[in-house]
Amino acid sequence: MSLSKEVQEQISDTQIITASCPGSLGTVDAVTAYLSQQGCYINEINSFDDIDTQRFFIRIEFRPDRQSAFNREHFISGFKAKAASFEMDWTLTAKDDKAKVVIMVSKHDHCLNDLLYRYRTGDLNIEIPAIISNHPDLEELAKWHGIPYFHLPVNKDIKPQQEAMVWKIIQDCDADLVVLARYMQVLSSEMCQRLAGWAINIHHSLLPGFKGAKPYYQAYHKGVKLVGATAHYISDDLDEGPIITQGVETVDHSHYPADLAAKGRDIECQTLSRAVRWHIEQRVFLHGEKSVVFAK
Repeated sequence: MSLSKEVQEQISDTQIITASCPGSLGTVDAVTAYLSQQGCYINEINSFDDIDTQRFFIRIEFRPDRQSAFNREHFISGFKAKAASFEMDWTLTAKDDKAKVVIMVSKHDHCLNDLLYRYRTGDLNIEIPAIISNHPDLEELAKWHGIPYFHLPVNKDIKPQQEAMVWKIIQDCDADLVVLARYMQVLSSEMCQRLAGWAINIHHSLLPGFKGAKPYYQAYHKGVKLVGATAHYISDDLDEGPIITQGVETVDHSHYPADLAAKGRDIECQTLSRAVRWHIEQRVFLHGEKSVVFAK
């Protein structure tokens, strides 16, 4: 069923304000009262006060009253002083803005396929200006979607040069987010630092217990009872960056290695797409070595 014109207009006018600051009395009121003064209606509000670190986080979706259009410059100008009095780090984003997402992938295509489907159907509000791979295998899939595909082989001898080309593509695309959709290469420390906080990786839950080749065969022979996946921001510590979301399902003795791998692929797709959605919807706050996530 298609949305009415009125509902579509409300969605297109919806804004997202996020903020974090030292925990103090009146923080919520400061934001909500300002929205009220500006004639804005709150659609959704989430907040969290971390008692341990005395840090406060808030995310609000709002829209202007139908009798007036939203003036972004006026809103920002008026909110700056209020935010400064609470030492807020804050952002303002239009909900219907499409994030530019550069995807990096190797040979495994399941996560890429899932993201492309969600992009094609509009389930994820994103643009994909480039797909980067160290293998040529998935170029036809990218071409079918009309997305530029950059095949950049890599080995230890040319890794700095290859990463320099990767970084140039990301910059040329003016990317808002980089997604490692089973990109089976370890990024250098320099690249991890450049992408800290805006590059998401996905890996199966069998790490670090089952490393190397055929982890699901190893897990099968050990009789694992859970398989899953973790989506996280990249960091210098391999697969140990701030976690955004995880998925898990139970398995038993009847699941052979191929069954475990198939279930793992499904969970990886779901977990990665969920992490991408929450990131582009401004639902994730980096908080030291972890994250605060206002899931929906």
